[in-house]
Amino acid sequence: MRHFDLCVIGSGPAGQRAAIQAAKLGKSVCVVEQRDVLGGVAINTGTIPSKALREAILRSGGHAGHPMPTSGDFVQGRNSLFTGLLSSCQQVIKMEIELIRNHFARNGVEVINGRGQFRDAKTVDAISEHASTGIQADHFLIGTGTNPSKPESIPFDGKTIITSDELLKLPYLPKSMIIVGGGVIGTEYASMLQVLGVKVTLIEGRNRLLDFVDAEITEALQYHLRSKGTTLRMGEKVVKVHEIEPMPGVKTVSGMQVEAVLESGKAIRADCLLYAVGRQGATEGLNLPAAGLSADPRGRIKVNGNYQTEVPHIYAAGDVIGFPALASTSMEQGRLAACHMFGERCDMVAELLPYGIYAIPEISMVGWTEERLTAEGIPYESGIAQYKEIARGQLIGDEIGMLKILIHQESRTVLGVHIIGTGATELIHIGQAAIAFKATVEYFVNTVFNYPTLAECYKTAAFNAINKLRAV
Repeated sequence: MRHFDLCVIGSGPAGQRAAIQAAKLGKSVCVVEQRDVLGGVAINTGTIPSKALREAILRSGGHAGHPMPTSGDFVQGRNSLFTGLLSSCQQVIKMEIELIRNHFARNGVEVINGRGQFRDAKTVDAISEHASTGIQADHFLIGTGTNPSKPESIPFDGKTIITSDELLKLPYLPKSMIIVGGGVIGTEYASMLQVLGVKVTLIEGRNRLLDFVDAEITEALQYHLRSKGTTLRMGEKVVKVHEIEPMPGVKTVSGMQVEAVLESGKAIRADCLLYAVGRQGATEGLNLPAAGLSADPRGRIKVNGNYQTEVPHIYAAGDVIGFPALASTSMEQGRLAACHMFGERCDMVAELLPYGIYAIPEISMVGWTEERLTAEGIPYESGIAQYKEIARGQLIGDEIGMLKILIHQESRTVLGVHIIGTGATELIHIGQAAIAFKATVEYFVNTVFNYPTLAECYKTAAFNAINKLRAV
């Protein structure tokens, strides 16, 4: 029986940071990982692969509103392009996996391959194909992440009816695709595929995409997607999915099509259907009851503010505990959990967590939204800068980009920043720092930004907000 100060189950973002933080504190640490490779969902099927595909599309000449060029036979050219893009993604994934392995090795973190399963609250078995290793530890951290939800009513086959896990394994690029779910995953892939020339129909049960994002930003994204050919079916729910013979004259690679029947009675057909409605906590095989734990119906584990479960020496972090389920927040949760379990002081400013949505165009936000400020009765004003007003925006040809600042009407402090357009996920950190240090809108007015840069949007938006305040 091996003994460690900390045993981490899962090597995704939360598990990585928890393991390395504990190792930095001089603790003995092991990571139990059931995959043959490290990195969890984030590196192997989720965050990095999807972002790598996005960057590959942009590098190859595809960007918002300009379909990728192909030559020769149209279908063959598209398929060749798609497989080439996926191949470049694999190179990025391999490099990320090697980086994680090196980080663990340099910090003395031992990796034990096998599926982690609790024997009791103090013991975990790492079960592999040919052997099982018993591990005892003073503390445990569950960082097993999530898997795509797969309702029994949907006949998934991994080829024509798929989840996000199978999308990047497709041997061809479908001519048309139905995407069920207008959350982050569905929206990101819809925007990428439409740039590649796929006829996309995006179905969302709510009345708008990304309902946690500022409404004005979401409206801009929806307008852009529609203008480039994506069909949005908002306020619709899918009640039935099945394969069907193509209509006469319609040719498909698989020889079949998918039909989605909506609650309203509409029937939609496409070559492929991507189901992207929610994810399920990967807790099924952990044998949680043996440790005195349980998961909710969606497989998520409940924790307190220090990421402790109902059993104080067992922690959980990352997507397995639910919203916001972002790689960036998962990393920080893992670090904070490790600090707490070993008595190390550390702080996190929860209200300053940035959100990044890597659609084409990308979206990012930090701080308050207009909807929340209105609901809380906080007097605010907004300032907007359009990329097309900025020299850098003209230089890069981004005509849809927009940056919005929200400020308090009385104190004039910055309350929130919302961006859609090129570099949004990078630009947001300027606003994040301003909010953290309680800067007023005058900070952006008086600050000199490099010219020409997109950062100038902050100054333009600040002037816009001040002009509105003067009118008041």
